[in-house]
Order: sequence, then structure tokens, then C-alpha cells
Amino acid sequence: MGRLWRRELWRLAALLAVGLLIGWPFGAIGYGLATALALYLAYQLRQLHALQEWLTHHPHDEPPAASGLWGELFDRLYRYQKGQRLTQRRLRDTLRRIQESSEAMRDSVVMLDRHGDMEWWNSAAERMLGLQPAHDRGQHITNLLRDPRFVDYFHARDYREPLTLSSPIDEQMILQFQITLYGDDERLVMARDITRLHRLEQMRRDFVANVSHELRTPLTVLAGYLETYGDMADQLPPRLGRGIVQMQSQAERMQNLVNDLLLLSRLEIDQGGQDDARLDPASLLDTVRRDAEALSAGRQRLEVSIEDVRGLLGSEKEIHSAVSNLAFNAVRYAGDDSRIVLRWRPWQDGACLEVEDDGEGIDPLHIPRLTERFYRVDKGRSTATGGTGLGLAIVKHVLLRHDARLEIDSRLGEGATFRCVFPAHRLVGDRATADSRRAGAGES
Repeated sequence: MGRLWRRELWRLAALLAVGLLIGWPFGAIGYGLATALALYLAYQLRQLHALQEWLTHHPHDEPPAASGLWGELFDRLYRYQKGQRLTQRRLRDTLRRIQESSEAMRDSVVMLDRHGDMEWWNSAAERMLGLQPAHDRGQHITNLLRDPRFVDYFHARDYREPLTLSSPIDEQMILQFQITLYGDDERLVMARDITRLHRLEQMRRDFVANVSHELRTPLTVLAGYLETYGDMADQLPPRLGRGIVQMQSQAERMQNLVNDLLLLSRLEIDQGGQDDARLDPASLLDTVRRDAEALSAGRQRLEVSIEDVRGLLGSEKEIHSAVSNLAFNAVRYAGDDSRIVLRWRPWQDGACLEVEDDGEGIDPLHIPRLTERFYRVDKGRSTATGGTGLGLAIVKHVLLRHDARLEIDSRLGEGATFRCVFPAHRLVGDRATADSRRAGAGES
């Protein structure tokens, strides 16, 4: 390119020299130079006009014929255009393949812009969500999916867990929504039809609830007869007496298991959590402490710590069951001579009920699975302590019904902390008053 510029400058210099030579004999050097510059300018304007005509009317044709700097410019623009057309063709092909693959998906796919307006969706979205290309394109997603739970989920911007809702056009169709953020704050909304899985899960719940209910009567009869035989143990042979004691223990364990299964089934089926009575956490924890002390029989030290004066809205029976399960687990697994603290204190924007112990602790590898039904870190030890393996599953569902969550902090040899975190709208009282009271207690 530098060589072409030098050649162009030499051409201009030669043209000026010719104009100078022509004007010199007539004493009109200025006219000669002006004529040379006019000819040069006319040539440049002609090439500019050719460039404009080519780009405007024939951009896909060969460029105009030219030499020198203009010829190089035409060639470079032509190559650039060819490269851009090739890139655009590849992008169109890629976009077409993406759209075709999305169309082949059985799941709904909806693309949203940074404002939440719908830009594109596949045919599955039309079938599951009732979207219509002629009317809904450019509409905000919450104008079509108006369920308050979806609106809250969309605006919360916490999409780690999916949301399960009925289809807006068919209440019998159960959809699982998952939103993904990408690009410039854009969103991809995917909806999967889980109606069959939902029905299977409902059948499982009903089966467990029905079987547990049916087992209650024969277990009650067995336990009654075993209790009668236990009262007559001194009249029975020693070997038979020992067997009666073992049967009583196992019957009691089965009754506890059935009761926990029934409670868990009720919590799963009834997701409302409508009992919003005001609870006094201090009184609740004191009651749980006394029950845990009876189970401990002096093997551990149990304490209650109240660091927040606010009350809690919820079902007293369910929250008592959740905290009791955590406290009883601490008694069973923390080990002898350990210290167990039941605590109510502020936590982030809300508050939490904690059960903390300084016992053996739990390997972090097991923590993600602790709330699964019947999951045991140490099967032998868990069976020996009489646990049912459903305690933490019950805790999880109780907290879900109260818009709360379970957090677990533990390491081997460093004890464990089980934290029930409740949001601010589940609290009753003034946070400022609670802070001032704690400050005053600290100064005193």
C-alpha cells in the first residue's frame, strides 16, 4: 500500500509539472497548475462516483476496473465483502441449525431480551404455553405467565432450583421451568413436561401414606400384646423374656417409623403451611431442651441461647417437630460429654433456629445427601441409636412449607451446626429493638 501511495504522489507531481510547462511559455503558470489540479480532481471524483454506484446498485458484482490506489481499494473492498457474505452465510446456517434443533426438542424454549420481552420460541412453547407468533412476540414474559409464583421466581434472579407449575392453558399439564441468564442480561426460559413424573410421585406418596396408615393397626395390636407379655416377664422363661423385650424395642421402632412416614407424607401432600400462629422461640427451644435432656439421660450438656427478641410465624407443631429432630439427632450422634446449644438469633435479613454441638462432626462429603430419606452416614451406628432415617427429610419439608431453608456446617472432629433460616416476613417484632436490646446486654 505504501508503494501505491508513492506512485500516486509521483503521478500528481508529474501532472503538476506538465501544467507548469504548458503555462510557462504563456506566462500563466497559475492557470497551468490549476488546470492540472482540476484534471486530477475530476479523475478522483470519477472514481468516487464509480465506487458509490458499485456499493449502492451492484454490491455483489465485480468491482469497477481501475488501476493504482483505486484499483487496490476496489479489490480490498470486494474481498472484504466476500468475507462478510461468507461469515453471514455461516451465521445464518448456524442459526438455522439451532432453530431446527430447538424445534425438534420436546421441551419449550423461549428466548427473552434484557427487558424480559419474548424474541423467539419453538413450537413446543406454543403447544405448552399457548404462545402465538402473531400476537405475543415482543410481549413481556410475565404478561403471558401471570402466576405469582412464576413472577416472583422471574424477578428473584435466583435460578439454581427449577420451578414447578401447571401449564397456563392446561391445568392437568405439569411443567418444570428453568431460567438461564446469558449474554447482555438476556434469559433463556425452558419448560419441561413432567406430568408423568408428577403423577408417579403422587402415586408414590399415596402408596407410602396408605401403607403406613394400614400398618398402624396391626402394629398397635402387636405392641399391646407385647406390653402385656412384658408385664408378665417374671412368669416367663428367661430366654422368652429376653425375646419379648427385643420385640418390644423393634415394635416401638416400627411405630416411630410409621409415624414419621405419615408425617412426611402429609407434609409433602399439603404444601400450604397455612398455620401462621405467632410462636415464642424461647419457649419452643426450652421445651425441646427438656425433651432432649430426657433422651440424653445426662450424657450431654444442653443449653438454650436467645439472641433475638422477635417472634416467629408458623405452625408450632411442625416447627417443634423440626427442631426436635435436629436436637435428638445431636443427642444420638454427638457423643458423650458433648455440649449441645439450641439457639435463636438473627441471620442475614431474617433469623434462624440453630442446633450446634461440639461432637464428632460429619464429613462434608455426606452433607448434600443428609436430607434424603433413609440416608445414613453410618448405617450400623444409626440403627443402634434407634433413628428412622427420616428426621432431616421431615425438617426439610417443614422448612419448605415455611419459606425457610436448612443450612448444615460441619467437619470431622469439629462438631456440627444445623441452621433453620427463616425469611424476614416470617418474623414478628422490631429488628431495631432486638439490636438495641442485644447491645444493652453486651454493655452490661
